[in-house]
Amino acid sequence: MTDQQEIPLERPWQAVPAELRPILEPELGTIAEDIIRSIVRAIPAYRRPMGGAFGRGVHTAIDQALAQFLDQMGRPIPAERPGREVYLALGRGELRSGRSLDALQLAYRIGARVAWRRFAAAARNAGVDGPTQALLAEAIFAYIDELSAESVEGYAREQAVDAGERQREHSALVRAIVAGATEEIERLAQAVRWRVPRRLAVLVCRHRNPERLTALVGEGALGGRIEEHVVLVVPDPDAPGRRARIARTFGNRSAALGPAMALEAAHASYERAMRCSALQEAGTIPADGLVDSEEHLAALVVHADPEALADLATRRLAPLAKLTPLQRLRMEETLASWLARHGSVADVATDLVVHPQTVRYRVARLRELLGDDLDDPEARFELSLAARARPEAPSV
Repeated sequence: MTDQQEIPLERPWQAVPAELRPILEPELGTIAEDIIRSIVRAIPAYRRPMGGAFGRGVHTAIDQALAQFLDQMGRPIPAERPGREVYLALGRGELRSGRSLDALQLAYRIGARVAWRRFAAAARNAGVDGPTQALLAEAIFAYIDELSAESVEGYAREQAVDAGERQREHSALVRAIVAGATEEIERLAQAVRWRVPRRLAVLVCRHRNPERLTALVGEGALGGRIEEHVVLVVPDPDAPGRRARIARTFGNRSAALGPAMALEAAHASYERAMRCSALQEAGTIPADGLVDSEEHLAALVVHADPEALADLATRRLAPLAKLTPLQRLRMEETLASWLARHGSVADVATDLVVHPQTVRYRVARLRELLGDDLDDPEARFELSLAARARPEAPSV
């Protein structure tokens, strides 16, 4: 027998003496039938399938597995074992049939036990010594474990394919919803078995896994990807506790929720959420956690035309251009707070964490620079808008 020190840990059948082949080969003709009978008795899920093409495929796979096992005994084999595609296919077939891997894994274990009993009896009858029989047992169970692992791999690959196809279908439906493509919505919704709601809100964020977010939001949510954004369609967003659950889902991760709309106006909810998300990224509104666009309407209006807002800020704040960068920053901060707090020196001092006398000095300096603009209602309104052009400007 081969020295125990030389037995490969992962593939011990390579150390089984080749002399056992002629002893075990006569068993091959009937072992498959014994294994299938044992599987059918033990696993109810396989009783009906074993009568058709599936059963013939399993019989072939068992015959091939045992023949390859004997063929590989006592000889080195490539890193990728020959014939593995058969067992990958068994794993794929389980997913396509709607079964979990539990039944197939049990079938492999039953097959290993039946094969070992038959081979062990043949080895004993031939006078094979105990240590070699022990090595044969280890080899059989290790070999079946490798076949089982290949089926798990096939199952996982098929899951990935299914998930990718499902995500493509969901993304196509989400795109149809935000584009208002009514006929496409009906067709795609039927394909993915999604119940089309009468009212919905659209949520956008940057995330890697639309399906995970959809599961967390729950209650009929639909997730897809549009370019670099994950887009969720949230049915009945005003239901009790719905928004709180969505907020908990995102924690401190940035996300923007558009207003609740009828299905045919979903594009408006999407566009509003996208604009809100852009303001989050710009630092204009909070970027930590979920923001509801309904709570930031003023910011959305003010920043609807960023170029016009920038031009307005440049024109209205031009008198501050003569200051140093640090001085200008302090004056803009003071101006924004003074306008927001309606000229309350104490409130401005609290906002800026400075002494009230410092506020008075800065406001006097602003009057020197801006002149009558601080007292003209139209000019004050435009100065307020200009102040809000700065991401750091205080909100009101």
